[in-house]
Amino acid sequence: MSNPLLDTSALPRFGEILPEHVSPAVDTLLTEANAALERATGPGVAADYDALSAVLDVATERLGRAWGAVSHLNAVADTPELRAAYTEALPRVTEFYTKLGADERLYAKYKAVAGGQAQALNAARRKALSNAMRDFVLSGAELQGAAKERFAAIQARQAELGQAFSEHVLDATDQWSYLAGEAELAGVPDDVKVATRAAAQAEGQAGHKLGLHMPVYLPVLQYAQDRGLREHLYRAHVTRASEAGPAERDNSAVMSEILALRQEEAELLGYRSFAEVSLVAKMADSPQQVQGFLRDLAVRARPHAERDLAELRDFARAELGLAELQAWDMAYASERLKEARYAFSDTEVKQYFTEPKVLAGLFRIIETLFEVAIRPDSAPVWNEHVRFFRIERGTRLVGQFYLDLYARPGKRPGAWMDDVRGRWARPEGPVQTPVAHLVCNFAAPVAVKGKERPALLSHDDVTTLFHEFGHGLQHMLTQVDDIGVAGISGVEWDAVELPSQFMENFCWEWEVVRHMTAHVDSGEPLPRALFDKMLAAKNFQSGLQTLRQVEFSLFDMLIHDGPAMAPYGADRIQQVLGDVRREIAVVVPPAFNRFQHSFSHIFSGGYAAGYYSYKWAEVLSADAYAAFEEEGVFNPAVGRRYREAILEAGGSRPAMESFKAFRGREPRIDALLRHQGMAD
Repeated sequence: MSNPLLDTSALPRFGEILPEHVSPAVDTLLTEANAALERATGPGVAADYDALSAVLDVATERLGRAWGAVSHLNAVADTPELRAAYTEALPRVTEFYTKLGADERLYAKYKAVAGGQAQALNAARRKALSNAMRDFVLSGAELQGAAKERFAAIQARQAELGQAFSEHVLDATDQWSYLAGEAELAGVPDDVKVATRAAAQAEGQAGHKLGLHMPVYLPVLQYAQDRGLREHLYRAHVTRASEAGPAERDNSAVMSEILALRQEEAELLGYRSFAEVSLVAKMADSPQQVQGFLRDLAVRARPHAERDLAELRDFARAELGLAELQAWDMAYASERLKEARYAFSDTEVKQYFTEPKVLAGLFRIIETLFEVAIRPDSAPVWNEHVRFFRIERGTRLVGQFYLDLYARPGKRPGAWMDDVRGRWARPEGPVQTPVAHLVCNFAAPVAVKGKERPALLSHDDVTTLFHEFGHGLQHMLTQVDDIGVAGISGVEWDAVELPSQFMENFCWEWEVVRHMTAHVDSGEPLPRALFDKMLAAKNFQSGLQTLRQVEFSLFDMLIHDGPAMAPYGADRIQQVLGDVRREIAVVVPPAFNRFQHSFSHIFSGGYAAGYYSYKWAEVLSADAYAAFEEEGVFNPAVGRRYREAILEAGGSRPAMESFKAFRGREPRIDALLRHQGMAD
């Protein structure tokens, strides 16, 4: 086909997709999808699960895969031309999905299926049908007249605002730079200096080009001895996309309008707040329950956090000459304290975690526990550094994934897993195997003295990689054949982090670490003595870290908790954040900090009134991993039980049922507190 976006017969033709393909492909696919909707709601298609799926799911899945490819490229290979094409098409795609979710005729047909056929369906299909009925209501299918029109307008505007928020953060991150001299970078690791010198040379400049992407920003904050340099980068980073920068990139008004529209949406649906709407499809029962959970966790963590901070202040005053610890000193002083207390540094550890060795170790764990093989594969990609792999069990293909590990301009910050396509017993053919995107933003390999060295990962990077693979495994190892509840589809949002956080635990097992380390120069594995120091430091400042996550989570719940937030202005948002910090935090950022202006998770990333999910799911993941601690970390029988109960079941049943199928009981918080060094 001349337009690669219209070819959904196999994997996306990423290398051929151009901005000019987007609009005509979207037009064609929307025409097909609208025709399918009319046919599905007409008299020629019975109120039958399979009949509806054969007509409607085939067309909407084709649209979703093509639009997913465009959205993915917009996130990892942004250009002005692609952004314009994406932004132009976004309202039309949003309009279709809004219309689909609110179509009264389709809702009536699904009601008829639920009333006459539900009991004849298998459990996975019953769950998919139940989810669909719930989602019709949340999509405005029961609204009438002006209310329905307003609901649709709100969805369109929210999509536009979410995209604007994300663009502002990306542009603010990409477009800020500072040219530093060699003396200013005293203390910064050599690999960072090599990369920043190369970035400056690429633009014909001397010195070091610093930016706000994590592979540069974080090590400068951790290691730069120049306090003024740390402050300069910190101020730039925490004021991204705020009133401190160019007006065209200020997210103040964007945040305010998003919150006002979400509240209006909730009221149209008959709810008091958007937080209540968000929780309908989650494990938690109410905003009050979530707030209680978070505040209880804060109470447990606070004594540990206060001790962490007191120790850090004492050390900074006595050893670093910092009489008053500022926000831009925290990472630097913490790293110095960790070095003094545990006699190692993150830079020292990083030399052992070469990317090829880490990937080999990660794949070994997955292959051992989940009885699969991971092999290199080939597919069109969007960047020369992207790789593609396949997962097999015996001779059978289970799933495939793209791996895009390195930060670069035009790539959204952060790390994430996304789906390319889901597992599905297609109405017209064989079972479609799942394909995933696994995306990180690590420092790329650099050349030292003319010789390219492999990328070096910090232990935090390794943990991030394992985390995203956990998501990917739930998507790819599923054995559910209904696309609506296969893999991550249909999983409650506050349980979706269970498999990802579960995988992080392996990064602290000696038998895992020793097989995925090799010093970049000598090839020697990580010494056991150094690993023991890392293990001793595992819960270093865990109290502070827990309170930080609780702070973000409670802020998210409160700004979505109803009319009390009105009038939703930037000042009101800042006030709520300040109130939360006074209640929860022991470290209060400076007044100029505008963290919320780049809080993409909740304003453009699907976590609105759901950021608490990270802590909620941590209870589940820690307890799940405790089964491996009890019965053997590499015990294939436990791995098989976990795979079958959690990963393979996907969204085909409530997450609590899956957890109990694995553990034989409901989750307990004990394992989480023990893992984080906060057990009584």
